[in-house]
Amino acid sequence: MKPFILLAVAIFFLNFITPNANTINLTVEVHELRNNKGLVQFALYNKDGSIPDENFEKYYQIGKTTIKENAAQFVFKNIPKGIYAVNILHDENENGKIDKGLILPEEGIGFSNYTKIGLGNKPNFSKASIELNTDNKIAIKVIYF
Repeated sequence: MKPFILLAVAIFFLNFITPNANTINLTVEVHELRNNKGLVQFALYNKDGSIPDENFEKYYQIGKTTIKENAAQFVFKNIPKGIYAVNILHDENENGKIDKGLILPEEGIGFSNYTKIGLGNKPNFSKASIELNTDNKIAIKVIYF
């Protein structure tokens, strides 16, 4: 009976210690932030139609991190393999939302696969999406208007 209990305990702990083969980690980097004020918010999306998401209501996972030397990095851990898109916000006043002037954001924003945003190049999930089957690292360009 004791060997069975030891085996069951070992299997239980291995399931929590060993990473799941069906999950991956995604590291997202942002460079060239205009200052070190505030935080960078990283939002991960996994559904078509979820971007744009100005009020951050449609994300799959979200995280925030501090800025050092005008750069920031965040790791989404143990996410299922699949298709994702990433949106970043340089949240200078740390209020968790995109502050706008008349129309355009006053803080930096960015999306996976985007180097510029405009009327003819509006963010959407399809264009921002990346397929993830293994651990990956991406860099997102921050855009200030």
